[in-house]
Amino acid sequence: MESERVQNIASTFEDTIPEAFVRSEHEQPAITTVHGIDLDVPVIDVSDPDEEKINRLIADASREWGMFQIVNHGIPSEVISKFQGVGRAFFELPQEEKELYAKPPGGKSIEGYGTFLQKEIEGKKGWVDHLFHRIWPPPAINYQEANEEYVKYLHGVVDKLFKSLSLGLGLEEHELREAVGGDELAYLLKINYYPPCPRPDLALGGGGSHGHGLQACRDGDWYCVRYIPDALVIHIGDQMEILSNGKYKSVFHRTTVTKDKTRMSWPVFLEPPPDLAVGPHPKLVNEKNPPKYKTKKYGEYCYCKLNKIPQ
Repeated sequence: MESERVQNIASTFEDTIPEAFVRSEHEQPAITTVHGIDLDVPVIDVSDPDEEKINRLIADASREWGMFQIVNHGIPSEVISKFQGVGRAFFELPQEEKELYAKPPGGKSIEGYGTFLQKEIEGKKGWVDHLFHRIWPPPAINYQEANEEYVKYLHGVVDKLFKSLSLGLGLEEHELREAVGGDELAYLLKINYYPPCPRPDLALGGGGSHGHGLQACRDGDWYCVRYIPDALVIHIGDQMEILSNGKYKSVFHRTTVTKDKTRMSWPVFLEPPPDLAVGPHPKLVNEKNPPKYKTKKYGEYCYCKLNKIPQ
């Protein structure tokens, strides 16, 4: 098991990487990145007392970009640092201790410590290990104190975003949150650990994250996203694109790695219940604007997503 962990692979290669991690030319960051230009995705100050302005900026960014950053969100820096610190501490544990939290082979739950999560394009692997666990409701992996303090603030951020996104579609402020499960909505934390990589020009960390190393696709080209300390990067995601019937856009994003530094990220996914059917919101569909997406149970969507099955 240990030999499969990227953290261990990284320590055994000096100037090359296994072929399984070498991306094809149409994915290699050295070739596909637009260099010298950082993508200035919208940065929104959500402490602005003008709520209509905030709602408009969030809706516009969701339509035009599919992602944005929010600042002055009310989560104290020390709470973020403590929350991130427990993740760093996990990956600093001896390997045998981390393996105690490993996901069992063939297990249906994605919670736990692991490396390869989903079927990759052309069979290539991401240069990343991860730790998945639900932080709301309280998780099985016990970082409960740091998690609960962070989630206490995060609830307010999430409610504000759902309100703005709903109003931006002409819905009542509560309708999008209810459409994805309301109080049954789960918060799933994925701690990504990207160890130093001997050939960062050839490899990718995998799917997107936040912070240093985040790239987004814009008009078919890949750009680095400007990093703002303590900002929260908000990705609209597939479910919100589906619910909005295409008015809001999910954006392709990825993470680059470096030769001499470890990178980490702490994305939180908001998950509807597995049996909840998600499709275009009924109020956004009519004869002139028919549904652009299938309605399906969220669990079925996840299975197709992880196995690269057309939706």
